[in-house]
Amino acid sequence: MIYVPRSILLIPGYMLDEKLWDEFEIYLPKEWSVLHGPLEGGKTIREIARHLAAISPHKMTVIGFSLGGYIARQLAADFPDQVDSLVIIASSLREDTIHQIEAKRQLIQSLSASNFKGLSSTSIARSLHPCNASKSELIAHIKQMGNRLGYEALVTQSALRREGVPAAMIQCPTLIIAGSDDSLRPFEEVKELAEAIPGALLKSITDSGHMLPLEQPQKLATVIIDWLMKK
Repeated sequence: MIYVPRSILLIPGYMLDEKLWDEFEIYLPKEWSVLHGPLEGGKTIREIARHLAAISPHKMTVIGFSLGGYIARQLAADFPDQVDSLVIIASSLREDTIHQIEAKRQLIQSLSASNFKGLSSTSIARSLHPCNASKSELIAHIKQMGNRLGYEALVTQSALRREGVPAAMIQCPTLIIAGSDDSLRPFEEVKELAEAIPGALLKSITDSGHMLPLEQPQKLATVIIDWLMKK
């Protein structure tokens, strides 16, 4: 099958980098141009979105995972002429709770630039489907992404406030994807997000926890390609 050329911007989640998408990208059409949007260039979600808009094509499909989904929403709302379609994976409409904010603060205080080696294996395992929670290579891969980003990225990303990120004002075609066994962003929470964005379509992928691009990369790519082909 020949696909129409398309520009794709991939935005990772909390303490993850472009390696999140390695296997997922294998299943994308070769005609598509892929750009990676790191979570940098600012101290707020809006500043990061503005930075990504400045380094990205004028017309693109934005795909955001987890925390990257918040940034993708801000990007679509602030730059509607630039974002022609939006895909949000395993993300949420909700702000951090007081408990979550305090947990991040305590994590930062317990670590330093000299001893931070990535997120803990225990917390990573909790984000995975039960069938994947004991896969040491997968856990190590996720941990290494955080290690590469380093302590300063942990501080910056932990401080990003998630309130006020637009949803209802997004006007481009939007696909929301949930993992069927996501303990971090349960289906009902992802459904809230889909219901808040006008005309958004909600899809669920089976046999996956939170880390959909790593746990089910082929299924994820298929759902996105099929949706974009019908758009």
